[in-house]
Amino acid sequence: MNPSSSWWSPRRHADRRPLLLARNRIQAAIRGWLTGEGFTEVDPTALAISPGNEAHLHGFATEAIGNDGLPRAMYLHTSPEFAMKKLLAAGETRIHAFSHVWRNRERGALHSPEFTMLEWYRVGEGYEVLMADTMAFLRLAAREAGAGVLRFRDRSCDPFAEAERVSVAEAFAVHAGVDLMVSIRGDGSTDAAALGAELDRIGVRRAEDDTWSDMLSRVLSEKVEPKLGAGRVTILDRYPAAEAALARKVPGDARVAERFEVYACGVELANGFGELTDPEEQRRRFEAEMAEKRRVYGEDYPLDEDFLAALALMPPAAGIAMGFDRVVMLATGAPRIDDVMWTPVP
Repeated sequence: MNPSSSWWSPRRHADRRPLLLARNRIQAAIRGWLTGEGFTEVDPTALAISPGNEAHLHGFATEAIGNDGLPRAMYLHTSPEFAMKKLLAAGETRIHAFSHVWRNRERGALHSPEFTMLEWYRVGEGYEVLMADTMAFLRLAAREAGAGVLRFRDRSCDPFAEAERVSVAEAFAVHAGVDLMVSIRGDGSTDAAALGAELDRIGVRRAEDDTWSDMLSRVLSEKVEPKLGAGRVTILDRYPAAEAALARKVPGDARVAERFEVYACGVELANGFGELTDPEEQRRRFEAEMAEKRRVYGEDYPLDEDFLAALALMPPAAGIAMGFDRVVMLATGAPRIDDVMWTPVP
């Protein structure tokens, strides 16, 4: 490797250092805001029984050797979510964490196998308040970076403008011409044939063995996401219940859930929920997710039984995870996530 191309070369570090100092200012400003709102910062451990139980999340596996010399399977967490919800069950009411998290099979301009996630929870509050929190953080980031707008490549977004809030179904109709709800039954179950017919109608490719989730993801990534957060922040709200394994269903409409994502410049920045607290329903959803993971990838992860037990004590809450590095990227205009990480993953 040519040392002059490495992130630790003095010349390259000098170019990156203003972005890294902006990162520090943004993190300090957000921490200060959270402290002012009565949040307690917590520091969840990274080693876990399960890295998470979503079909398309991939963890890093390792072993813990006990005093008896026997190995025990462990994982690096993909999110501090399970640990933080256990703290809510223990009695905490407003908590946040800047956590290093690990996700396998992810590398690119917007992805790193290890990155920093800001996650925070509010007990007894609706998930809409998290939308306001996120907007406050994006504005803080822009100010601390000395930027009037958020930027990614040739796209820009004004975080100081009022956010656009649309449901997933509305976004699919407007940006892809797809009637998503025709493929979702009243109980929240899905109809792959109906969604396949919609894709055929608009000319989006699909394979014969594509699941409903496969097709939804393709339309979202190819037709919808690139249009979100153009000029102003988009809050993509009310995800189909089938795509919200950790969220409550919307009262009165079992087809959709209290899940939203925040986009700027076509980039997903945050994923929030009105949290599911029913342990039996959560178990059913996790088991379905792991069945799908076995089908697609030939592997699965254990369920964290301690987490499921804690859910029985967890009060109603809203929680959200934000990709902190991505926020810094957009605030500084950096083209790659590695540019805003003090020591990028080799």
